[in-house]
Amino acid sequence: MTVFNPIWRVTIGGVQYQTAILANLTITSGRTNIYEQAQAGYAKLELINLDQSNVLIAINNSLTIELQDSTATFVPIFGGSVVDVGIAVAEVGSIDYAQRISIIALGALARLPKSLTDGVLSQDFDGDQIYTILSQVLFNSWQEVPQALTWATYDPTEQWQNAENTGLGEIDQPGNYELAARSSSRTDVYSLVSALATSGLGYIYEDANGQIGYADSTHRTNYLALYGYVELTANHALASGLSIQSRTGDVRNTITLKYGTNSSQEVDAVDSTSVGLYGQLAQIFTTTVKHQADAQDQADFYLELRAYPRFNFNNITYELTNPELDDADRDDLINVFMGMPVEISDLPLNMNSGDYLGFVEGWTFSAKYNQISISMILSPISFSLQAMRWNDVPMTEQWSTVNPTLDWINATIVA
Repeated sequence: MTVFNPIWRVTIGGVQYQTAILANLTITSGRTNIYEQAQAGYAKLELINLDQSNVLIAINNSLTIELQDSTATFVPIFGGSVVDVGIAVAEVGSIDYAQRISIIALGALARLPKSLTDGVLSQDFDGDQIYTILSQVLFNSWQEVPQALTWATYDPTEQWQNAENTGLGEIDQPGNYELAARSSSRTDVYSLVSALATSGLGYIYEDANGQIGYADSTHRTNYLALYGYVELTANHALASGLSIQSRTGDVRNTITLKYGTNSSQEVDAVDSTSVGLYGQLAQIFTTTVKHQADAQDQADFYLELRAYPRFNFNNITYELTNPELDDADRDDLINVFMGMPVEISDLPLNMNSGDYLGFVEGWTFSAKYNQISISMILSPISFSLQAMRWNDVPMTEQWSTVNPTLDWINATIVA
């Protein structure tokens, strides 16, 4: 049993608010299901200012929220920008009063729908095309650098390749699917990048430091092979609200996938057995995949993924202050990220036979004074696994370490 008292660090516009009390906090990140791209993260918090110290918070100030883990290390759990700030009198006494500072912040993805681009792209792989678009938005040009900036005040450790990076994180390059060229057509950056990510069977995301990243179609497969699952038990979760769900609305047994320049060509995939069971449930996927073989592979993957109902983990909540939760599990939950592989054991037997393997899609931190919980949404592991490519296999892997009974047709992960 380990006692955990949350210790916070809130930094706004480069100023740490150490004397203020964090009264209420909600952070929502990721996405609600695997069928859509991530939306901008959202943070709402209240600080109680007891000493009437000067509050220097303005719209567009950077905001970072960190939580101390079991090793006394501050771990970032949200990064974004302030979009709303309010100051009100909270309590009044005979000699003094307290102020309540209410703040709303949005993650880095909130910038993309408000940025426009002509979106001119040469034929290239998904990761490279996404990097091309995002680097235009998230790297300052020479004329955008503040005129008063001098070399003497510039960070001496900054590398030229990342200089004036205002939010570009890890981008999987080159990616796994070659996409068609795109001619000039004005659009917002979020719509374009989301479409490119969908065309590559990948996803965009925000990291805890407030940067935008892209995970390609084999990103989760490679991570799982290298690091394995975060192992949790449902015995430490809150029983109330624990739920899995299977829906007919998620079933698609007739797939049409558009591909090529301007999505002018198409391929089809049909599961006749599923059609016989549930009726025809069709969907059109619009991509810019260049090659027909890749397009057919994607259509077949969507069909295999969605031809029959599967259980999604709608909600599982852990109180991080629960003394039964050991430090290792608590630290893993504090470091949660989109795509984290999780194995949850000890579920009720009528819930996925007591064990669930999945990836984290979205999560919410909720905190009050000396209390914090995390609620997670998980998708089944089969929804995300893509076959490894030769250059993805770890260099240290040996033939003797591979399961000798593994069939080539089933070899998606080498570990």
